[in-house]
Amino acid sequence: MRPFLIVVTLISILLCSVANGEARENQLLDSGWRFKLGEVPNGESPGLDDAAWQSVSLPHNWGWEDAQQGKPIVRGPGWYRRQLEITPQPGKRYFLKFEAASLVADVYFNGKLLGQHRGGFGAFCYEITEELSRSGTNGPSQSATTETHGGKIRGILAIRVDNSKFPDLAPLEGDFSVYGGLYRPVHLITTSEQNFSLTDHGSPGIEWSQTSVRPNQADLDVMAEISNGARAKKASKLTALILDADGKTVVRVEQSINLAPRDTAPYWLRLVLPRPRLWNGRKDPYLYKAVVQLEADGEILDSVEQPLGLRYYSIDPEKGFFLNGQPYHLHGVDRHQDYMNEGWAISEANMEEDVLLLKELGATVVRCAHYQHSDYFYSLCDRAGILVWAEIPQVNVMRDTPEFENASRSQLLDLIRQNYNHPSIFAWSLFNEIGSKSDDPHRELQDLTAVAHGEDPTRLTIAATMTDARPEMNKIPDQLGWNIYPGWYHGAKEEYGSMLDARQNSSRHGGFCLSEYGAGANTTQHEDHPAQPKPTGQWHPEEWQALLHETAWAALKERPFVWGTFVWCMFDFAVATRHEGGQPGLNDKGLVTRDRKTKKDAFYFYKANWSDEPVLYITSRRFVERTNAAVDVKIYSNAREPELFLNGVSQGKKSDGTNCVFIWRNLSLIPGQNKISARAVANGQSITDECIWNLTSSK
Repeated sequence: MRPFLIVVTLISILLCSVANGEARENQLLDSGWRFKLGEVPNGESPGLDDAAWQSVSLPHNWGWEDAQQGKPIVRGPGWYRRQLEITPQPGKRYFLKFEAASLVADVYFNGKLLGQHRGGFGAFCYEITEELSRSGTNGPSQSATTETHGGKIRGILAIRVDNSKFPDLAPLEGDFSVYGGLYRPVHLITTSEQNFSLTDHGSPGIEWSQTSVRPNQADLDVMAEISNGARAKKASKLTALILDADGKTVVRVEQSINLAPRDTAPYWLRLVLPRPRLWNGRKDPYLYKAVVQLEADGEILDSVEQPLGLRYYSIDPEKGFFLNGQPYHLHGVDRHQDYMNEGWAISEANMEEDVLLLKELGATVVRCAHYQHSDYFYSLCDRAGILVWAEIPQVNVMRDTPEFENASRSQLLDLIRQNYNHPSIFAWSLFNEIGSKSDDPHRELQDLTAVAHGEDPTRLTIAATMTDARPEMNKIPDQLGWNIYPGWYHGAKEEYGSMLDARQNSSRHGGFCLSEYGAGANTTQHEDHPAQPKPTGQWHPEEWQALLHETAWAALKERPFVWGTFVWCMFDFAVATRHEGGQPGLNDKGLVTRDRKTKKDAFYFYKANWSDEPVLYITSRRFVERTNAAVDVKIYSNAREPELFLNGVSQGKKSDGTNCVFIWRNLSLIPGQNKISARAVANGQSITDECIWNLTSSK
């Protein structure tokens, strides 16, 4: 049978808009907030006295403090309030954009409900022009809920955020804690009367799509959703241009348009770019600059500028993943947006640190589990050349109700429209581990697949499953991932090969990716030649995690039909309901601790196998206090012949390593302090490593 090729041509661009300074202004509303956890009667009222409320800055969230201690987190409402001071200008429009609020947000300005957003992970935007002006265009008017001072209007922005468990809103379950709050930034955006729409599911109003991308030519279709807030029609010019990394214009197209009054409508342009330089993952994540402008009477009314990556990819169920026509192995990790002592309210610096660690590991792909992640994180992956699996929070349980279906569809639209232009994103994921507790998911998943394909025919749909009890469910998305845990939750680690083979034909077209696999590890717990631990027990030795990953990777390398691999997970993260591994409130399967300070042994195993950077790492280095004199010393290295020293005496070189694992067996420690050291040459570079083990008594 001929392999079924899924060939997708993809051009994308970062979502982060950098608009013309005169046409669009963006004010970050990060300070001056008051917060109160719990219900507040009339919390939206401008006259409410909030002086005793807690002063906070954004991003902000609650619940992580309890989750980190393994305690139940508060699920319910919390209120945020802030004074806005705006000087409305004729011909200007004003918008409030929220990058996320968990889980349901009711937004009020001067006591009036602007709207409710349901879903804790996507952006949303409301226009407040009419609240500042009688007509929206002719200047300010004073009302009972505003104060006017020298042309400035002072009003109260109030948001009720609720992270309760809602029966109609995903996630209904999940092995992660759902914090509450305004945990991503909030913006006040000012535009001209004519703009690229900000209120279409929080999107940038611009979509760059492709008809065809190949080495000799890229055919690009641009859709601009344009809003005319004026009462009169407007003759304008729509322009799209692409600049190279040096700022040179390589293609430009424009057309005249007539904007109907008080109307929002899509407009299209076609661009052809000969001999494009392709976005080629970690090898060459080249980005053009894409600009779309709206002009009239020689003035730029609005402008959206975004980096642009051009690429195409395919998946062969027998040979694996291809990027720009060449084999490109997808190996990487899963990631939650959780950070120690921050919860979900992570900073750009936190995200930058995460991506640097992904790059150091040598990852070519990351699965952003189990919900929409920050636009900024996606943009970092664009620049780093790390492919992204993007996901909606359809976790464990789905409900067959119109309310749940509508909310899930809305979250999928948020995810796609807001992130359509990211070159790193290669697939939209529809669910994770939908199991027996769920209502029949087939019709709803078919509907979501149709929505995804209709919104974005350039990308795959995908899902992560853990069951074959509903085999047809697993064949609804274009591609399939399996979450399996031999050697941890079920079976022995030696069963990886047989479990992979058994699933080869479980997807629609054959082949699949391993979307989760791994084991827990406490970096303070150690054991020579460890036995398989109990996942829910209090003993999770670091050595077992490393052994499991060595075994898993050996099986994965032999099976090209497993076209991608995702370690669960990159970082330990807080889970209020977990009490295991000697660390309450923690999922400890990360390759790195949740504070990002300690890279576990398994991190260096993958770094040696995946990274081009020279690696020489002595394992079990934190197993300092020992009672057995007879030891095996294991090193992870991508050097050909690492040499080991025990107390300054060479134990010889090894050239028989498999998958970068080298072992010196049956060495003898001396009582007291022992220095373990190693040296090697990799890529012409001399590298060394050392650690200290103490033998306190001998058996």
